[in-house]
Amino acid sequence: MDLATLMFIAYRAMDDEVIGAMRESGYQVTVAQSRIAQRIAAGGSRLTDLAEQAQVTKQTASLLVAALEKEGLVERVPDPADGRARLIRFTAKGQAASERAREVVTRVEQEWTEHLGPELAAALRQALIKLREKSDPYR
Repeated sequence: MDLATLMFIAYRAMDDEVIGAMRESGYQVTVAQSRIAQRIAAGGSRLTDLAEQAQVTKQTASLLVAALEKEGLVERVPDPADGRARLIRFTAKGQAASERAREVVTRVEQEWTEHLGPELAAALRQALIKLREKSDPYR
């Protein structure tokens, strides 16, 4: 099996854990919505940036953000750097949801580290960080 598929399988397993925990915690989000939410910067992000980073159309990103707004997880606010633009940022409820997701990610990473052992887990992290230099245009 190729390396990219192996990485995708691990990513999908993490997605499943996070989405399941989010739903159990009362946050009704989809995988597609979470992929947009993962990319929201601390101070907020423009819709066009979220669409580009998630590799979806602006229209799709807009629909996903609207669904997150309906759940009360994000809000659109004026961009202080450009009065014509809007930023998407987390609400207090969205911040709580984001924290819950981070807790799950931490737990799963700990489980993976226990399974791999600390040395192999550290080597994997280092290798993926190095690979990101070549593969992530948004780093």
